[in-house]
Amino acid sequence: MTFMNIVIAPDSYKGSLTAIEVGTTIQQAFLSEIPHAGIEVVPMADGGEGTLDSFMYAIGGKRFCVEVTGPLGDKIETEYGVLNDGKTVVIEIAKIAGLPIVPPEKRDPYKTTSYGIGEVMIHAMERGYRQFIIGLGGSATNDGGLGMLQALGVTFIDGNGESVKPFGEAVKEVAIVDFSSLHPLVKECQFQIASDVDNPLCGERGASHVFGPQKGATPRQVFELDKALDHYANVVEKKIGKSYKNVKGAGAAGGLGYAFLLLGGKMMSGSRIIAEVTQLEEKIKRADWVITGEGQSDFQTLYGKVPSYVAAISKQYGAKPILISGGLGTGYEQLYEHFVSCHSIASGPMSLEQCMEQAKELLFTQAKNVARLIKAAGF
Repeated sequence: MTFMNIVIAPDSYKGSLTAIEVGTTIQQAFLSEIPHAGIEVVPMADGGEGTLDSFMYAIGGKRFCVEVTGPLGDKIETEYGVLNDGKTVVIEIAKIAGLPIVPPEKRDPYKTTSYGIGEVMIHAMERGYRQFIIGLGGSATNDGGLGMLQALGVTFIDGNGESVKPFGEAVKEVAIVDFSSLHPLVKECQFQIASDVDNPLCGERGASHVFGPQKGATPRQVFELDKALDHYANVVEKKIGKSYKNVKGAGAAGGLGYAFLLLGGKMMSGSRIIAEVTQLEEKIKRADWVITGEGQSDFQTLYGKVPSYVAAISKQYGAKPILISGGLGTGYEQLYEHFVSCHSIASGPMSLEQCMEQAKELLFTQAKNVARLIKAAGF
């Protein structure tokens, strides 16, 4: 059997295994069958949960712990990272205002805020950092970035001349906005927005309609939140003389994408940013096989998710991509055009809960089977 190079570049199995855990588990399984293979693990993310860990694992850096306002308005401990270049800050929205932070019974986008994100930014800016990568995904908020902008000093006043509260339910009350009070250091910063969401701020494809229900919004709230964000954007855009609400990605993370566009942020594919920083393409150039995966793969995987991005690079350089995911859902057959083979880790009839509880063991077994096939075929 000839020597082979293998790159393992998975997303996380959300709620079960981090991308690092997925990657190292597959690595251990392959080495148990093909011990002399050259294997590189490159944990991936699309800007959502696991983004910071992926950067830290791949290229290293320093983590900063900080106490800020959580999504429910109380104080929480969170973290951000500075990469090994000593100047680039990575902020993962999911770690500050993420849905997993909010207990299911308290999920209500009327009652959540993005305020803590602005506090983390100030903490980094006041320590001299000016370059930011923002992992924009997995938020529990639908406030259009109102809270974050308030934390950064932007003034929002209601019809009674009072300061607007930094929660989703107050977005509709914005009557006056003043950016002259914005923290002066913000203008010195550059923001790369890592997101694979291309939704506008408002409308049927907007933040409220598409993502509101998973954050606890009722059908009535979805309608009212969408109307509120449209009102909010109209007030802001009348003030600044520019429109961003229909820009692709403005609806990401409950409208945080819109707020970062107001700050001069540049929307970029989350998968692409991480791939560039981790030099994924250079590693795949040398690979014979590439293993990727995610929690659930289906027809939506082709819409810019991590596995499809990894597969496209693999095909470009003649490497053979294999998909190992937690599950295969509706329309997964379309994935065969992009992968040599597609695998689910489930070993038989299992509930989602069982599969998640046993994910590491199941993944190891399935990866071992894939490795045995590769070895038996003599590649």
